[in-house]
Amino acid sequence: MFTGLIQGLGYLQPQGPQQILVKCGAVPFWDDLAIGDSVAVDGVCLTVETIIAQGFVVSVSPETVQRTTLSQRLHTHQAVNLEPALSVGDRLGGHFVTGHIDDVGVFQGLQQTDTSWELSFAVPDAIARFIIHKGSVAINGVSLTVADCNESGTHFKVAVIPHSFANTNLNTLSPGDQVNIENDVLGKYVAKLLHLPDPPSSTAAMPDITTEFLTTHGFGSL
Repeated sequence: MFTGLIQGLGYLQPQGPQQILVKCGAVPFWDDLAIGDSVAVDGVCLTVETIIAQGFVVSVSPETVQRTTLSQRLHTHQAVNLEPALSVGDRLGGHFVTGHIDDVGVFQGLQQTDTSWELSFAVPDAIARFIIHKGSVAINGVSLTVADCNESGTHFKVAVIPHSFANTNLNTLSPGDQVNIENDVLGKYVAKLLHLPDPPSSTAAMPDITTEFLTTHGFGSL
């Protein structure tokens, strides 16, 4: 589990079949990093398998390659956002982020304001219904709030404060670049529950309580 507050940047390098070296240098969480730890790499939850001087090695499944932008970052040598998993008692400064990417979106452009940067994105119809005004969304692992969106949620804007813009790879995006999108997990569970059929009534399966029923079950002498 993560919270979408980026703690460092890294770069990806091929390491072997379905393995990637995440070169990260002196990130704040380096001293506490251990084999088996989870790290969100551009929002993708990956497991540390080996630690070396330059960084750490992770494995990526075909599903991860297909559903995320990691392979693109691997070939373009662009920076990736890094966040270690939360520990019990850590502050939840962003929102609940699982590291399970729903789909990729497309960066459409940005506009600088007096207090922030407004970034625009487009997402596929399949995940657009979870984009709501003032809702949470993780973009390349960064916890952000939807500042504006169209009715369907396929196009939306987020406001990024100067600190987040300067310390994440959001400042490297060009129009047309793909980004990893994770919708708010709480919204996904609510949507799932709302579409489940009503549970069967607990009284529907109960037999009628009659004198014959009570006698059969040993209550005839009452």
